[in-house]
Amino acid sequence: MSSNALTDLGWRPFFQQQLGINEMADTVPARVVAVQRSGVYVDDGMTAWEIPLGGRLLKAPPETRPTVGDWVLVASDRQSIVRVLERESVFRRLAAGEQVDVQLIAANVDVLFVVTSANEEFNVSRLERYLALAYDVGVQPVVVITKADLTARGDEFLDAAKRLRPGLPVELVNALDAADLARVRAWCGRGQTVALLGSSGVGKSTLLNTLAGRELQDTAGIRASDSSGRHTTTHRSLHRLESGALLLDVPGMRELKIGDAGAGVAAVFDDIEALAAQCRFADCRHEAEPDCAIQAALESGALEERRVGNWRKLEREHRHATETLAEKHRRGRQFAKAVRQRAELSHKKR
Repeated sequence: MSSNALTDLGWRPFFQQQLGINEMADTVPARVVAVQRSGVYVDDGMTAWEIPLGGRLLKAPPETRPTVGDWVLVASDRQSIVRVLERESVFRRLAAGEQVDVQLIAANVDVLFVVTSANEEFNVSRLERYLALAYDVGVQPVVVITKADLTARGDEFLDAAKRLRPGLPVELVNALDAADLARVRAWCGRGQTVALLGSSGVGKSTLLNTLAGRELQDTAGIRASDSSGRHTTTHRSLHRLESGALLLDVPGMRELKIGDAGAGVAAVFDDIEALAAQCRFADCRHEAEPDCAIQAALESGALEERRVGNWRKLEREHRHATETLAEKHRRGRQFAKAVRQRAELSHKKR
């Protein structure tokens, strides 16, 4: 197998140095390029094939199962995954609803295209949520606003996104026009993994197809009633472009619970965090306490209510996720300990 073939898939020293001497001889490095319910598709740079997930991996905690973008070591017969290599980055979210399970979205991503559209779907609070996800794992976010050809208010959407954070790259595009994607394409270098995240119907599949220059995903039109598109991507998948970049497409998410992403929230709202540090009381709740720097900024107009409200909301989500996941892990450790003790007791009775 050519080392250049692996490099083109995103292989780099970070992954190479994780291999033991025996593993170099007895296993095949491959990248997970698609995830489905019962198995994964992997690619070693020369060919792609399906590997069913055995009982060991299906029973493993969600955080340790292979996800799209992962690098795995495959047995020499190419029929099973020996192990998942440590990730450079991984996007997680909490499962929708009342569960506290972690769901992996994508791994080993270099650039995140946060895709939204120039219509009623555009929501700055939702964009802040995606940015927190990116900053928490150290991935460069780029906001891509699609459907510029369907609005006369493009500059308004562009300015609103740019105000989210100084220096944030934002592109307003017609995703159907290849020439209009020149600046977006500049982020898609050889061996770079670029993930596309966003709500259903914002134009991710159209963007992917135009960047690829061929039909990789089905697309659907928008509903005139609410300017929304229909969900077309059905599973997570990694696609190679002629430029050598790897585009990772993820089904649209109706709900993104960011979970334990405190560092990302702090990065998105660093101006509010800095003000909070100036409050008179260390435990200030920023409501009616005296000498509250955040309340003073709200009253002067230096901060907007929406932004502070979203900061509070994401902070609450982060704290709740941290507490519930910690409790779940504690119960898991207790259960494992009880199982070991019962096994030891059974062994002694023999």
